[in-house]
Amino acid sequence: MTPDRLEAEGRFDSFDNGKVLFGKKKYRLPAMGWNSWNAFGSGNTEELTKAMADKFIELGLDKLGYKYIVLDDGCYKDQRVDGRLSNEDGKFPGGFRALSDYIHSKGLKFGMYNDIGTNLCAGAEVGTCGHEKEDAENYLEWGVDFLKVDNCYYLWDNATFSNPENARYTFAPNIRGIRIGAEEFPVIYGVHDGGEVSLAGIELTGERASREEDYITGIGTFDGTGPEASPVGLRSSELVFVVNADRDMDTTLCVNYASGKREGVGAWLQVAVGDEYYWDDFLDETPSEGDFIWSREISIKLKKGENRIRLMNHRRQENTLNSYARLLKKLNRLAPDNDIIYSACEWGKTQPQNWAYKVCDSWRILNDITFRVGRDGDPGVGTWTGDYTTSVATQYSKAVIMDEFAGLDKGWNDPDMMMIGMNGLNDVQNKTHMTMWCMMNSPLMLGLDLRRVHKGDTLYNIIANEDAISLNQDSLGIQAKRVFSSLAAKEPDKEYIRDIDRVDILCKPLSGNRFALSFINVSEKDTDKTYTIKLCDLKKALGDWIYKCDKYLVKDIWTGETTENETGEFSVNGLAACDNVTFIVSPASPVEMK
Repeated sequence: MTPDRLEAEGRFDSFDNGKVLFGKKKYRLPAMGWNSWNAFGSGNTEELTKAMADKFIELGLDKLGYKYIVLDDGCYKDQRVDGRLSNEDGKFPGGFRALSDYIHSKGLKFGMYNDIGTNLCAGAEVGTCGHEKEDAENYLEWGVDFLKVDNCYYLWDNATFSNPENARYTFAPNIRGIRIGAEEFPVIYGVHDGGEVSLAGIELTGERASREEDYITGIGTFDGTGPEASPVGLRSSELVFVVNADRDMDTTLCVNYASGKREGVGAWLQVAVGDEYYWDDFLDETPSEGDFIWSREISIKLKKGENRIRLMNHRRQENTLNSYARLLKKLNRLAPDNDIIYSACEWGKTQPQNWAYKVCDSWRILNDITFRVGRDGDPGVGTWTGDYTTSVATQYSKAVIMDEFAGLDKGWNDPDMMMIGMNGLNDVQNKTHMTMWCMMNSPLMLGLDLRRVHKGDTLYNIIANEDAISLNQDSLGIQAKRVFSSLAAKEPDKEYIRDIDRVDILCKPLSGNRFALSFINVSEKDTDKTYTIKLCDLKKALGDWIYKCDKYLVKDIWTGETTENETGEFSVNGLAACDNVTFIVSPASPVEMK
């Protein structure tokens, strides 16, 4: 089985053209709701789900904008029945349509889960791969309003629980040179005179690939599952031979290569001259990564003058985009007016910030925020910091510099469900967790057992803070930009800083000529320093989104205190560990400052 051939709009070259695929809807604010995974893992049941829907109404969360009740993994039978998805009888005896009706009867919306692979992450062999039409029919029949779609057991990448050798699809082989006609150009050449064709230079784009002694390796796309690599910048690499031809010609290209089956070295190669693709398939397997052979001849066309011969593999992103697009395509052909929210849970593996806006409303930016999920009566464990992705600070540190990828016309970076209310996080950390997700326009998906919450208690006052929610749901739909970090060298909005011993300042444009400022102590240590940001710095970072006037009203969203500011300087004196001070700044006067 091989991946589908991609149409032009699904290729890497089209990622930044702004065009969506298959009727993907635009201009939706971040989703708000509850997901079963952090609270109950695979142990969620019909009874628990109804209890959560009841608590939504009891707590008035629906009136605050929380809408979606989402079933995560563990709700289906382990195998398809006559090719169809079906409810796990013990956990969901009434069936999904009846549960959907119950949730809808309360004015809420119903969500479900699946996977683009063959299996779900918990193992059930009911992934959507090859069953997109049947599954789309079922989801529409069940009245589903939200789909979270995972990335386990994926056939064309070494994703979670997939065969590690599937990396052969997602990386090019090691490449030592090319032959055009009879003229050979090793990668050790920079410039080389030939006959009809001469080498004018060799380029290595992006940061993924690297040069070894006499060959190039790592031609492909960074795996973004873990926190190691920045999301900003060109995440894929190409090897480009710049050649000059003395006339227009039809000729042949051979590649000197050695294939592999692991992260960084594969067997799939894409060959293009400029934007024209000539090869997109496996090359013959070599005995080892060090045994270089010449490929078969590939027919190409060169034009007179300069030609850019691109050797590459963008299939990590292209295949995943295509797989997510297949389900959307079926849903929108069956019901073009459906209003289903489509959430890609592929953990940032394929750098979805580059492509997911074409088909999805949000996209996960890292692996799970916690692996210690709860069960009925056990709240599970969340952490502020950790070595991998499992913490508030790790998810935040990546998402906070991803504002350029989000927006009403695109969708939203998703640093995973919130851990507010799980063990391991104190009240201050929960409050800052909420602030971070609201400022970053992340989907606000609660992950706690709502039976632990009572109206007016500390947990309620955090998740029900109307000022915080208003930041996330503001009609402008602009993710906050980090305008200052105590550890940034030059560009706080782009520098990927994993050291949490820092203070960040975020600014978020809001409707009505307002903006929000959040001073966040990411560190687990108190600081007694004073941090100040000037209006001129905000204006420089955010341009016309920052409205200049004589006087501002400054409201602290967590204390409710409102003060006046006439200086255009905003300061916070000291911050407790993991704490934040967040203001909504509104013009008190329309007079333009000089």
